[in-house]
Amino acid sequence: MNDESLMRPEERAALALQALYRKYGYLPFRMSRFEEYDFYARNKDFLVSDRIITFTDSRGRLLALKPDVTLSIIKSGSDRPGCKQKLCYSEKVFRAAGSMGEFKEITQAGLECIGDLDVYDCFEVTALAVRSLSLLGGDYVLNLSHLGLLNALFSPFDPDSALARGAARCIAGRNVHELEALCREAELPEETVREFCFFAGLHAPLAEAVEQLAPCCVSETALAALSELRNLSGLLDGAGLADRVYFDFSVVNNRKYYNGLVFQGFLDGVPESVLAGGQYDWLMARMGRRASGLGFAVYLDRLPSGTEAAGFDVDVLLLYSDPAAVPAAVSRLQAQGKSVSAQREIPDKLRYRELADLRGGAENA
Repeated sequence: MNDESLMRPEERAALALQALYRKYGYLPFRMSRFEEYDFYARNKDFLVSDRIITFTDSRGRLLALKPDVTLSIIKSGSDRPGCKQKLCYSEKVFRAAGSMGEFKEITQAGLECIGDLDVYDCFEVTALAVRSLSLLGGDYVLNLSHLGLLNALFSPFDPDSALARGAARCIAGRNVHELEALCREAELPEETVREFCFFAGLHAPLAEAVEQLAPCCVSETALAALSELRNLSGLLDGAGLADRVYFDFSVVNNRKYYNGLVFQGFLDGVPESVLAGGQYDWLMARMGRRASGLGFAVYLDRLPSGTEAAGFDVDVLLLYSDPAAVPAAVSRLQAQGKSVSAQREIPDKLRYRELADLRGGAENA
């Protein structure tokens, strides 16, 4: 029996995602299961949960089982002008999850692009987010926003004020009614109230949203964000990936760390996002880095039961009866850039793109 047939669906999905990212030059990142606790304590606001499993090692150091991968990637890298570091991972993280807050070992896959980023990098990471959702199978959508627009909207107000915090909460929850009441209670001008409510209710295909947003973008910050979104929309459309990408202002993420493009991916039938990420230059700066950072994670524990990654486990299934004929056939196929599984019979559940049958003395690939 093929080893992959014994894997859980999330493990098969992780392998398929890693293969996708490697095709775009993302190198695998491996890390220890734990870091010093102080490292995570300094960045608790960035973590999905601030509850961390800790223990004391033989030297008396307080260590923590890793709850996150991105922080370790940022910590391990260095800045080189003009260069980009592209890394992908499939790791187990340890987090409190569920209504009972019990700790779980979670398989998480994702990628990070760090360095002197440009519009192509934003497109590539966004496109890989779309392709990741497609690979998981079923109906999906990628919702994205840009925190440059949100920062421009909130620029006249103290970011720590009750109004700003309340408005951000309402926008993230798409609660236009409560947002309108909050703005009127603060006696904001009618034009400002309409603008806040427009942003909070906006959900449209990216290209349409860009045109709807244009009249509202007058500040330098807003115009720069709109330009990024317009360029991204054009590139996604040219790649045939625009149909499942929507602009949704409720995608806020953590404004203390994220500064630009942010996105969340959803699968049909799953109530919460299975993919999340964005541009985190402010987190990079907080950790002493001068470069930009953009990436996302796929939360494989949130996949519905029975999910199978789309695609194939191997390019060619090579069936044989004479072992002496196999090495040359395998080498020939691998020289064509194909992965090969040599078997005497067809394994259960193995998904292959082509069948090469040597048992009759002729290869039918």
